Amino acid sequence: MIVVTGATGNVGRTLVRLLTEQGHEVAAVSRRITQADVPPGVQAITADLAQPAADLPATADAVFLLVGGDLMMTGDPTAVVTPFANYGKIVLLSSQGVVTRPDSLSHGQAFAAYEQAVMDSGTDWTILRPGGFASNAYAWAPSVKASRTVSAPFGDVGLPAIDPDDIAAVAAAVLTRPGHTKASYELTGPASTTPLQRAAAIADAIGEQVTFTDQTREEARAQMLTFMPAPVADTTLDIIGTPTPREQTVSPDVEKILGRPATTFADWARRNAAAFA
Repeated sequence: MIVVTGATGNVGRTLVRLLTEQGHEVAAVSRRITQADVPPGVQAITADLAQPAADLPATADAVFLLVGGDLMMTGDPTAVVTPFANYGKIVLLSSQGVVTRPDSLSHGQAFAAYEQAVMDSGTDWTILRPGGFASNAYAWAPSVKASRTVSAPFGDVGLPAIDPDDIAAVAAAVLTRPGHTKASYELTGPASTTPLQRAAAIADAIGEQVTFTDQTREEARAQMLTFMPAPVADTTLDIIGTPTPREQTVSPDVEKILGRPATTFADWARRNAAAFA
């Protein structure tokens, strides 16, 4: 059995589907999940990793471990990881910030603490460190739908955003194939794109003109503070506004593991055009 936590999210939902299609027995874990949320034959388990994990399987071949934002910042990494210490392998979804922003509490230190807990668990492990997600563009969906506009800061600063489906495909590979024990992978898209270019790709995907407005950092921060803590907002703005060379570099790891290039943002936008139409 393979246990997938965060099973209703952008990565977990696709991962559950991929593993099921490959014929693996899967248990899908989320704080709010029903059997209607998973493919036939998949066990849906309601569990909160912040609470005693009595509802989790006692053992499994492997687990995909995704720790939510609040728990990442305030949880006890050892307590969260311990229920999986008897599993055959832990694949942790971490963050590129562990290596690019090691002094950041939200993007570096918090994820690094969970990485260390996984490494200390006594079981086999693999660490996945994605950069920014292509699906962050869903934040633009309401304005694109309402007025065919996008507002974002740093319109000309490029980053190689990763398609969450590629993260899921990599996770499926390292969960089920040999050769990835005690390995860490950085996951990016195949090319850097700017917010202006991503807005244009969405416009192409829906066949409509989309107007881009460049926000100031202060405007963007005020908007971010409505749904994320200040330290997370500030570090996020640092990354998208003044990225390090490593954050702008395309990693070869997706192609190395999957045997194909990572998915472009334009392809992600075409696949998800209905969200913006």
